[in-house]
Amino acid sequence: MSGSDMSGSDMSGSDMSGSDMSGSDAGLAAAQEALVRAMTAGGPMPEGFDADAVRAAAHGILLKRAGEVARAWPALSASYGTSWKAVFAAWAAERPTRGSFRDGWDFARANRDRLAGDAARELALAEVRWSYDGQAPPRPRGVAARRVTGGVAAAFRGRVRVFGRDPSG
Repeated sequence: MSGSDMSGSDMSGSDMSGSDMSGSDAGLAAAQEALVRAMTAGGPMPEGFDADAVRAAAHGILLKRAGEVARAWPALSASYGTSWKAVFAAWAAERPTRGSFRDGWDFARANRDRLAGDAARELALAEVRWSYDGQAPPRPRGVAARRVTGGVAAAFRGRVRVFGRDPSG
């Protein structure tokens, strides 16, 4: 390896975990943290940065998140049509990312009453397959059942089956 190993210390044995940081290093780290928070979680604008550039970068990050969530939740994003990115970005602007799967799930739950058709079905299938309390990472369910458009989805030992009529027919 060049210069450092995965344990958090460089080859000379110095601790790189932050406890040996000089005042200027700690100040830089704090400024970087504030900048990241401003761009990704709606944090306050840190001093010394171009506010327009930070807002533009934050908007780009939100659009990228919307695209990632759309790949994880295609029916959800499709249900919003061309307004998906704007609607998701407005919702996500004050929320730090938790990964595209969890961001999509949190968004779907927050908008559950407005979901219809395939988007509601996509959420129901996720909820039958995974246990998620909104805080801890989702974990697979052993056994579960949920209503879906046209029937019931049942999960058993990692497999999901939908019983009932075909919702498209």
